Amino acid sequence: MPRPDVLKEIKEAEARADEIIAEAESDREERIAEARQEADEIRAAAREEAEERATERLAEAEKDIEARREQLLEEGEETRQALVDDASDRVDDAVDLALERFEEAVDAQT
Repeated sequence: MPRPDVLKEIKEAEARADEIIAEAESDREERIAEARQEADEIRAAAREEAEERATERLAEAEKDIEARREQLLEEGEETRQALVDDASDRVDDAVDLALERFEEAVDAQT
């Protein structure tokens, strides 16, 4: 093969090699960009899912707190009613005791 033909083939091979390298670098950059985009999407989805879970947990906690609040209010009302009933039962005793002491005081003065 004549020398000019060999040089021409070498130059063509180098040109093809440069094209292959350029394509590979371009492909690499595209893949990196795609990977970054995918990572961003995964992070966003994970963030959204975490926020949804947090919202659900907060709603559950609020529901539990409201149920406990209602229970405490009911227990408090029952205790209050028991105290009112007990106090009402003692009013008659207190009136009787007051009258008895008043009568004793009146009798003591006469």
